[in-house]
Amino acid sequence: MAGSSEGGGGINPMHQFEVHSIVPIKLGSIDASFTNASLWMVIVVASVCLLLLLSSSKLVPSRLQSVGELAYEFVANMMRDILGDSGRAFFPLVFTLFMFVLASNMWGMINIPVLLHPFTVTSHIIVTFAMAMFVFILATIVGFVKHGAGYLKLFVPSGVPAVLLPLLVVIETISYFTRPISLSVRLFANMMAGHTMLKVFAGFVVGMGVLGGWAPLALMVAFTGLEILVAFLQAYVFAVLTCIYLNDAINMHH
Repeated sequence: MAGSSEGGGGINPMHQFEVHSIVPIKLGSIDASFTNASLWMVIVVASVCLLLLLSSSKLVPSRLQSVGELAYEFVANMMRDILGDSGRAFFPLVFTLFMFVLASNMWGMINIPVLLHPFTVTSHIIVTFAMAMFVFILATIVGFVKHGAGYLKLFVPSGVPAVLLPLLVVIETISYFTRPISLSVRLFANMMAGHTMLKVFAGFVVGMGVLGGWAPLALMVAFTGLEILVAFLQAYVFAVLTCIYLNDAINMHH
C-alpha cells in the first residue's frame, strides 16, 4: 500500500485510496482519464488471464496448474451446492467475479517500496457497486425471463397471515432492492477498513523507532495474515451471494 509523508513525516492512512490521473483524457466535459485505478484493474485482469493460460498450457500437471484447477473446482463445487445443475450457464460469470475480486484483494496486500505501490480497486465503492449492480440487474432479468410476472411471488412469502402480508411485502421489496448496496458495501468496507488499519500500525512502527516499534510490528504481521484471510473470504462471500441471488431468480426458493 502506497505511503505518504505529510506534516513532518506523519503517514496519512487514507493516501493509499487516492485516485491519480496517469494519462489525462477529456471527452468534452467528461473526464475519461486513465488512472492508477484503471491501471490496477488492467493488471488484475492480465494476471488472472496469465495464471489461467499458463495453468492450462501444459499436458504435464504443474504446481501452477494445480492452483488454476483448485480455483476452478472451488467455484464449481460452490455453485453445485447452491444452484445445482440449473446454474451451469452462469459459471463463467461467477468464476470471473470470484477471480477478479480475489486477485484485486491479494494484489492490494503486496507492497514493494519505490518499485510497486499497489492500489486495491475493491476498496472503492464505485467499483464494488458497479459489480453488485450488474449482478442485481442480471438476476432480475433472469427471474422475469424464466418466470414472467410470477417472479413477483418472490415478494410474497408463502403461509403468511393476510393481515401481515402488506407489511411483509414492503419489507421483502426493500430487502430485495437493497441487495446491490449490501453486496457492494460489505466488500468495500472490509477492504478499506483493513488496509487503513494496516497503514495506521505501519505509522506506529515508523514513529516509535526500532526499540519501541516491535509491539505494533508484531500486531501488524498478525493483522496482515488476518487481512489475507479476509481478502479470500470477501471474494468467497461475493461469489456466494451472487449464486444465492441467481438461485432466487432461477428456482424461486423463498
